[in-house]
Amino acid sequence: MQTSKATSFSYLEHWRRWAPVLVLVALCILIGLFNPNFLSIGNFIRLLNSAAIPVVLCMGATFIILMGSIDLSVEGIVALTAVIASLLVANDITSYSLGLFAVPIAMAIGGAMGLLNGIVHVKLKTPSFMTTLGIGFAGLGIATAILGGLTVRIADPTFRYLSLGRVFGVPMAVWIATAAFLVALTIQQRTRIGAWIYAIGTDEVTARFAGIPVEKTRILVFALAGLFYGLGGVLAAAQFGQGHALISQGRLFTTVTAIVVGGTALSGGVGSVVNSVIGVFIVVVLANGMVLMGIEPYVQQGVQGILIIAAVALALDRSRLAVVK
Repeated sequence: MQTSKATSFSYLEHWRRWAPVLVLVALCILIGLFNPNFLSIGNFIRLLNSAAIPVVLCMGATFIILMGSIDLSVEGIVALTAVIASLLVANDITSYSLGLFAVPIAMAIGGAMGLLNGIVHVKLKTPSFMTTLGIGFAGLGIATAILGGLTVRIADPTFRYLSLGRVFGVPMAVWIATAAFLVALTIQQRTRIGAWIYAIGTDEVTARFAGIPVEKTRILVFALAGLFYGLGGVLAAAQFGQGHALISQGRLFTTVTAIVVGGTALSGGVGSVVNSVIGVFIVVVLANGMVLMGIEPYVQQGVQGILIIAAVALALDRSRLAVVK
């Protein structure tokens, strides 16, 4: 009997691991049957371009969720770094023209906000969702205050090339997102921090007994996530050719949805940045398919909401939860 149960559990885990890939393939086939244009090369390039910024943001947020925490400051950090990057390159408000030097500055500011997230969360022992929510609102407020509600327009073609330029017919944003993914994958699989993230997310008490510096790791990972959000802000400003506080609207929902739909558990310890990339493509393909099929925007949001609930229900490892609140 025990052998039978173990076999069933093994099959369930195997299916759960491959479920996001199967969902993505099924979506592509289904949408392709309704609209052949979906499978065209041009639409494929558009999908890659649409996925670029969400992939960058998910690389940071995935590490936070793998630790069993949550980061709600995505929109605030993206908005602030996009505004600052826009003001540092040639624009219609300031006389600055730092060109690509604005990129590391914006990323450093994103990293500093992430570091603040981690320090407040760890030192004051405040829940991560409340800490990051507050830092996120602060970022949005500062971004709004800097411009006074105005929009700064970018006039630097080199900076805009980060999103609009093409190499081998593929937008630069896609190459940058690919580089961000490879960096995140290396951190996850080849560094001690990557192993510690999984250990903390799986069982923090055991991780402490094993000698893992839990507090330092948490602070470092929040700072790392901020760097990715800063890069996401740069790409958003380059893509739209402007900076304003609303440029990050909807980024948080897309990021969390993609990570969870990809199979990373909100309880921590389960998932990977590879899962998050698959999750991003599920969300992007679904949105693209619904547009091609002429589905109303409010229905699209409803479908995404149902999708995230279904994904959480499927990905949740109930054997690790004594109580669900």
